Amino acid sequence: MGKIIAIANQKGGVGKTTTAINLAASMAALEYKTLIVDADPQANSTSGLGFNPKEIEYSIYECMVENVNARDVIIRTDINFLDLLPSHIDLVGAEVEMINLKNREDKMKEAMRDVKNDYDFIIIDCSPSLGLITINSLTASDSVIIPVQCEYFALEGLGKLLNTIKIIQSRLNTGLEIEGILLTMYDLRVRLSNQVVDEVNTHFQQMVFSTIIPRNIRLSESPSFGVPAIAHDAESKGAVSYLNLAREILAKNGMVQPG
Repeated sequence: MGKIIAIANQKGGVGKTTTAINLAASMAALEYKTLIVDADPQANSTSGLGFNPKEIEYSIYECMVENVNARDVIIRTDINFLDLLPSHIDLVGAEVEMINLKNREDKMKEAMRDVKNDYDFIIIDCSPSLGLITINSLTASDSVIIPVQCEYFALEGLGKLLNTIKIIQSRLNTGLEIEGILLTMYDLRVRLSNQVVDEVNTHFQQMVFSTIIPRNIRLSESPSFGVPAIAHDAESKGAVSYLNLAREILAKNGMVQPG
C-alpha cells in the first residue's frame, strides 16, 4: 500500500514543484516505485519532467471530473521507477465544475484508489492556493510536506495553511499527518536565512526536517532541460539535499535505517 504525500503551501514560489519533482526522483533513484501527481493547473511538474502540457491528451482533470481511470492516464518517465500523472490548463476549470458534484472533496481520493497499491510513494504537487483542488489533494493524502522558503515573509500564511489542515483532519481526512516542514532556498551567506531557520525551528521543533534545501543553480535550471536535478547533475548540492530528504522520510517511516 503506497503512501500518498502532498506538497502544499498556498504561497507561491516556495519550492513546491522543485520539491515534488526532486523528492519523487530521489525516491525513484533509491528504487522505490514512485508516482508524481501534478495537481497544479500551471503543470510545471509535467513540463519539468520533459512533457509538453499542451500535448497532454488526458490529465488528472479527466480523472477527477470525468472519472477516467488513473491507470489509463499515467505516463512513464525516462527515469526508472518514476511515473507521472500529468496536469493540464483545463484543471483551472475543475474547481468550478466540481462545485455541484456530490462528495466533491473526495474526487482525488477516488482517482488514487485505483493506483495506490501500484506504488511505494505517490507525491502530489499541489497548486498555490487553498481551493478545491488542494482540498482534494489533502483529503487524498496520508501526510503533507510544507515547503517554507528562508526569506522574510516565510511564516506568513503558514498559520492559514495549518488551520486548513486542522479543518481537513477534523472533517474530511482524520488520518492526515504533517510529514514535516521543509526549509527551502537556504543561503548560508545571508543572515536572514539563518534567522528564519532558527525561528521555524523554535516555533515548530520536531515538525521541521533536519534536511535543509539550499539555493542551487542546478535545481533552478534542471526544469528547463525537462529532468530532475539528480539526472542533470547528481553531484550538485541540490540533488544531494533531496536525496538526503528522501532518506530522512524513509527513516521516519521505518523503511530504512538512517545512514
